[in-house]
Amino acid sequence: MVNPNPFNPKMNLNQQNLVVCGTGTDVGKTIVSSFLVQGLNATYWKPIQSGLEDGSDTSKVCKLLNLAQERWISERYKFQAAVSPHWAAEKEGQWINPSFLNLPKIQGPLIIETAGGLMVPINREFLQIDQLKLWESPIVLVARSELGTLNHTLLSIEALKKRLIPILGIILNGPPHEDNPKTLEKFSNIPILAHLPHLQELTAKALKEEWEKQHLDITFKHFKKITKS
Repeated sequence: MVNPNPFNPKMNLNQQNLVVCGTGTDVGKTIVSSFLVQGLNATYWKPIQSGLEDGSDTSKVCKLLNLAQERWISERYKFQAAVSPHWAAEKEGQWINPSFLNLPKIQGPLIIETAGGLMVPINREFLQIDQLKLWESPIVLVARSELGTLNHTLLSIEALKKRLIPILGIILNGPPHEDNPKTLEKFSNIPILAHLPHLQELTAKALKEEWEKQHLDITFKHFKKITKS
């Protein structure tokens, strides 16, 4: 069950940014990012994109939500190869410079989608989790709902906690599971913010209906209050 009052009272909610990270590749970060962008009327940004054969994640979010130009920000780095960002950059004779990944200053909430999992290298000396530490923004961790999620999710949370990176909560993606949500909350002490089930048709309307069904305006009331002030 989704926690209707999930935020740690000690967490700094004076934030206009949420960083969407995954417990691994293809766990549904882009769909969840779309979910949050629409629900919070936010701007979308994916700083690093590797793998352009099927189009960029930015283009997918924009098409799905019919985003106006002022509600998305172009990638800082885009690479053709669907491999880890550090290697994708090297294949094109480039090097990802973390100093070029500073957070943009905008009005209102910003949803930032990362590339791959927490420990993905950005370059040969810098991991993605190192960038998260520099951003100092709350993390929304996207995890699969089914078998295998406990290990991957708990390890990811442990890595974030070790570096004192704030975690807003978990969003599960996939079919409902009877036990995994309560087990994750018990062992991690991190709330389940939402559960995005498999949608028969992935549309903005379907995402909006799921947002309303789970009363996520209530779940994110603190965030929305801060960002609209």
